[in-house]
Amino acid sequence: MIVSSRISPKARKGGPSSIEGRGLVAVAPIARDEVVAIKGGHIVSTAELGALPEPLRQSEVQIADGFHLAAVAEEEYEPVMLFLNHSCEPNVGFAGNIVLVAMRDVEPGEELATDYALFDDYDGAMECRCGTPSCRGVVDGRDWRRPELQRRYGPYFSWYLLRRFWSRPGGRTAE
Repeated sequence: MIVSSRISPKARKGGPSSIEGRGLVAVAPIARDEVVAIKGGHIVSTAELGALPEPLRQSEVQIADGFHLAAVAEEEYEPVMLFLNHSCEPNVGFAGNIVLVAMRDVEPGEELATDYALFDDYDGAMECRCGTPSCRGVVDGRDWRRPELQRRYGPYFSWYLLRRFWSRPGGRTAE
């Protein structure tokens, strides 16, 4: 059995992206908090992920400390990939660890994108190519720690990251 992600019928994946490579685009209106995608894949440790070939590593979404969902075989790559690029002005966030929802109403033709700070926690950084007015220029694997992003995105962080900053003394409380 080949694992896969689920994409809303209101979105199409894999076409040209205005951000980078291939993307995910709304083909019908998507309401705020409506499910955009559900991430599929195999649960792998960070070490197992690092041992995968490069294209398969790109299919991952981190779901907990030291664990990710990813394709582990070449034939799973396309079905598992979301083609959800990074943007410093995202319109897609998380509702849990694998469910992705619209953070605002989205119009047909808009590229669906998320801020990688919403689910990534790793040592490293990448150049940002989103081109938005608030572009950070560099996306750091620890951007989830930035208080301004925590305030801006609120509950749209992956659950495992929300627990980190909502549970510490002086941190936010879930509403």
